[in-house]
Formats: sequence, structure tokens, C-alpha cells
Amino acid sequence: MSEPKRLFFALEIPPTIQQQVMQWRAAQFDPQAGRPVAAANLHLTLAFLGEISEQKQQTLMTLAGRIQQPAFTLTLDDAGHWPRSQVVWLGCRKPPRGLLQLANLLRAQAARSGCYQSPQPFHPHVTLLRNAANTVSIPAPGFHWAFPVTEFVLYASQFSQGRTHYQPLARWSLV
Repeated sequence: MSEPKRLFFALEIPPTIQQQVMQWRAAQFDPQAGRPVAAANLHLTLAFLGEISEQKQQTLMTLAGRIQQPAFTLTLDDAGHWPRSQVVWLGCRKPPRGLLQLANLLRAQAARSGCYQSPQPFHPHVTLLRNAANTVSIPAPGFHWAFPVTEFVLYASQFSQGRTHYQPLARWSLV
């Protein structure tokens, strides 16, 4: 029997956008503001599943495969700092309806399958900095990155050699 895995459903950020965001982050935030998230780890979490068994993973993958959701365009044009969780994030001022529907479907399926889902409303965001304990100055509006979202991904979070790495396990296309 395999060990439970720490899993989540998310949207992948295209590599070209990852690099643009990295350059922007370096120019906008003091290096002491927090611990930067690696470019390859940038993603937008749709539903966090937690530590789950292989059997529950298979069930959730089957359910995810049944989702018939249209593709949409995601625009990252907002940023903020959550002092309590010590996170600086990049998000969208007006989340597209398709994004909200997809997240709600995945979160509902996860909850019905026994995965705890936060009672907090879904706030689509990409974590830029962690351990941002002090006040962080957020850049003025005017930045934005837009890209088509044509799939969602199931990731495993793996920690080794002092680093977290997100391994894609499966992908599903949006229609």
C-alpha cells in the first residue's frame, strides 16, 4: 500500500508568464520582503485536497475527468498581502466565471469525497512570496498578464532537500 500524498488541483502558469512575473516581482519587491516562490512552482490552486490515499486519489481523478467546463482567459491584474498567512499574492480583479465554476466544482467534489475544504470563500491567487511577516508595499495597478486556460492539473506537493516541488500527476482539458 502506498503512502498518502499531499495533493491539489490547480491551474498551471505558462512558462513565459512565469518568467515575466519573476522579473516584475524582482523589480517591485524588496528582497527582504519574503521568501520568493520558485518560478516552476507558480500556480493558482483550485482545490486543496491534503494528504490522501491512492484510492481517494483515483476517485477524485475519475470525478475530475467528468467535468465539462469551457476554456477561459485568466488575467492576473491584482496583488495583495495577507499578513496573517504571511503571503504576497497576484490575483485577478474580476475572476472569470469559468474559473469560479471550475474551482467550485472541484472543491465540492473534494468535500463530498472527505477532503476538508476551507469555509473561506475562494480567492483565486498565485503566491509570489511566503514568510512576508512585515508590511509589504503593493505595486500600484497597471500590471497585468492574460493567458488562455485550456486545462487544469492535479499536483503532488513533494518536499525534499529543503525545497518544495510540485509534480503534475494528471491533466484534464477544458472544452
